[in-house]
Amino acid sequence: MQKSSLWSLRLGFSNQQSSAIESLGLDLFLKHSFETNSKTIEPEFLANSPKNIKELRERRKNLKASSPEQVKEMVVQEAKISNEMKAWWIDKMMTEKYPLREKMTCFWHNHFVATFQKVKVNHWIFDYNQLLRENAFGNFKDLTKKVLKSNAMVRYLDNVDNKKGKINENLSRELLELFTLGIGNYTEEDIKNGAKALAGLGIGEKEAMYRRNFEDNDTITYLGKTGKFKADDLVDIIFEQKNIPYLITKKILQWFIYDAPKEALIKYYGDFFKKVNFEIQPLLTKIITEEFAKENAGSKIKNPLEFILQLVDALQIDVKNKKAIVFFLKEQGMDLFNQPNVKGWEGGKTWLTSQIYLQRQNVCDLVLQGKTFNRRSVSKDKENEAMNLTFVPKFNWKGVTNKEIIQHITDRFLFMVDENNQKDFEAVLKYDFNPEAQNANQAVLRLFNAITKTPEFQLI
Repeated sequence: MQKSSLWSLRLGFSNQQSSAIESLGLDLFLKHSFETNSKTIEPEFLANSPKNIKELRERRKNLKASSPEQVKEMVVQEAKISNEMKAWWIDKMMTEKYPLREKMTCFWHNHFVATFQKVKVNHWIFDYNQLLRENAFGNFKDLTKKVLKSNAMVRYLDNVDNKKGKINENLSRELLELFTLGIGNYTEEDIKNGAKALAGLGIGEKEAMYRRNFEDNDTITYLGKTGKFKADDLVDIIFEQKNIPYLITKKILQWFIYDAPKEALIKYYGDFFKKVNFEIQPLLTKIITEEFAKENAGSKIKNPLEFILQLVDALQIDVKNKKAIVFFLKEQGMDLFNQPNVKGWEGGKTWLTSQIYLQRQNVCDLVLQGKTFNRRSVSKDKENEAMNLTFVPKFNWKGVTNKEIIQHITDRFLFMVDENNQKDFEAVLKYDFNPEAQNANQAVLRLFNAITKTPEFQLI
């Protein structure tokens, strides 16, 4: 596989940026990626969704006075808005000239998990998504502090129920276990004391805030330090621990390059991360530039986003209604804003179960026939009829002989081609192939379909 194609997928979601990587060079491509605008205009579909505590209380008041049918309709409406937001985000991923910020936003989205299913307020989910976007290349320590004080997180991990005399440990536990240090680097006593420090931190207008009547101001000992601590203090103490850089460095390596990064590599980049005071941009620059120089294609299974957006780009499909992609991702177990639990999507081999593999093959068959990948599932929904339109898949290919064309396509999409694969491809596109024939394009599309069915196509 050409390096530009490989790293276009790794730094984005498709082969769309491969020519830019080739023409600009990796360093300049990264520079432009880091300089992308992080500000986002609030989408119109959020206009009628509760924005703050006052509007939320008014909505709850209305719900109490409403009939069961009206309550159900309000719930359905908010779920539809959530789907609109998923489609909106997918559109951003597909249309950004330099999509690395969105790729990193999605990484943080799966690290600091807070789902709509639990939070239930679309505005808080949007604000949270924007927080992750704005800080995607910033400072890990600062981002952790901001996440702790977001309405989405205190609601998702039940800190709204964490009060003096009635402690809830959820947020305190995940702060240590999943967000920063990892298992084995703290004690149960640290979790209990951390929960005391977080007691009273609940929903606020713009961000979470402490409520005096529910705070616990006892002196506690946390990771070896004693005092009266609050949320920011906990994070400061956590980031003094010797093992703080390694959990997040491992997850970044897994997100971009290796399903199973070597411990020596995790420590190497983790030590650098601590040296640059937990700044994400220099860490990403070092990882990407140094790993780019290595031969490491085929070290990671594509997640469903990478699979479907690469397919859409390769076949030049104009997906008018991005909810089709929303549906596919949900079927593949990558439902945006709704991970299965606080651990997020596991990645790796979980993206290639027999069911997921079969779904991917079926999708390739459908789009190469000019059919939308979830037409049967959405055909009953009039709102989504636009998803059922047929289209003509297009595919750029070069070459005169069958072997030249096979080489051109596999260089873009496969990290390796063994002897058996080559024979299979030549059986599809035979030695007497005529590129000027009327059905030449259909023959090449059949070849591409055969390529997408290989295990190698699932890897980057």
